[in-house]
Amino acid sequence: MELSNIHLVKADITRMEVDAIVNAANRILLGGGGVDGAIHRAAGKELLEECKTLEGCETGLAKITKGYKLPASYVIHTVGPVWRGGNNNEDELLKGCYTTSLQLAVEHGCQSIAFPNISTGVYRFPKRRAAYQAIEAVMQFFNNSKSPIEVYFVCFDEENYRIYHELLN
Repeated sequence: MELSNIHLVKADITRMEVDAIVNAANRILLGGGGVDGAIHRAAGKELLEECKTLEGCETGLAKITKGYKLPASYVIHTVGPVWRGGNNNEDELLKGCYTTSLQLAVEHGCQSIAFPNISTGVYRFPKRRAAYQAIEAVMQFFNNSKSPIEVYFVCFDEENYRIYHELLN
């Protein structure tokens, strides 16, 4: 499925052959569960060593490292918001994850970037709302940027894939 520079795939993000993959990280950037743990395991211990030098990351922002053993050249670590009912700036913080990740990718010459479903796991952000915010953030980025970067929304599970498929159509 394709909408100009936006693609939807059901896959394991650690196997994506793109310039950068985005990691749904925690604030300390030292690995964890879900996609964060999978990326750290696939990239190897060098990723953890580089992350230790970054001094963490604030919610809604992103930092970049090498990809090490991943097919991707870079890992962009972003910290999504924990869902607290929707009245604590969660939507804007989530959009910030996508925007700052895209900015870092462009600054580092990336032609392609793959995003997981940020904050929809243990951070409990409602999946449909998160997908809407993700798509809106990417569309706004394209409206404000001349970057030809290819964006992949990578869904590991069928539910997120169906939600993105519906919203992108």
